[in-house]
Amino acid sequence: MPISRDAINYIAHLARLDIENSVDASALQTDLNQIVGMVDEISAANTEGIQPMAHPLESAQRLREDHVTESNEREKLMALAPLSEAGLFLVPTVIE
Repeated sequence: MPISRDAINYIAHLARLDIENSVDASALQTDLNQIVGMVDEISAANTEGIQPMAHPLESAQRLREDHVTESNEREKLMALAPLSEAGLFLVPTVIE
């Protein structure tokens, strides 16, 4: 289904695009019609019996082992804070 010039103007208005001359609108109309044509072509493909894929390559995700890299220094950092309460940093109110 080809996209009309009125639809192009409406889409341009929604996207806040300034299409001043007919050359820009014509180029946009051609591009959008090509995109819609490709989507129609893809939609026409028979996909019955084909399982959806998460990735086009059949490879497993390589995961690293989970290791602790830093020690817990919470008490040391809380002692440096000007104000703290119940293990939380107290900061001045910014939004009332």
